[in-house]
Amino acid sequence: MLICGRCHCGNIGFELDWTPEPAQIPARACTCSFCVKHGGVWTACPTGSLVVRVRNPSAVSAYRFGTKTAAFHVCATCGGVPVVTSEIDGSVYAVVNVNTFEDVDPSLLQRTSVTLDDEDEATRLARRARKWIPSVEFKAAC
Repeated sequence: MLICGRCHCGNIGFELDWTPEPAQIPARACTCSFCVKHGGVWTACPTGSLVVRVRNPSAVSAYRFGTKTAAFHVCATCGGVPVVTSEIDGSVYAVVNVNTFEDVDPSLLQRTSVTLDDEDEATRLARRARKWIPSVEFKAAC
């Protein structure tokens, strides 16, 4: 299943190739202050691949907080946060915000709340390497 998403203005967009076809899509609402304030509800397909397209790179900031091991890609134009990446052992992993999906049946989304405050950095990176999207490519938008 190809899932497309974007920030509100379309500056940051993505195509997530979810393979195999999902019966359900886990949608985890993180309880950290950043995700709560920005409506971050994240998902990943550890067997999928992601292409991120950016129209205007100068209008994107990579916000890092806490352990500074994840980059929240924030659109400076509309404030949307469709993608988070983390570099682990030379590879880039990602999650995407289900609130930025386009044309996905909402009944596929299995929403839950998750608190990750108790994870130490090594545990957090190991979880991301297992559960986040392992194939991430950034391309210029057309």
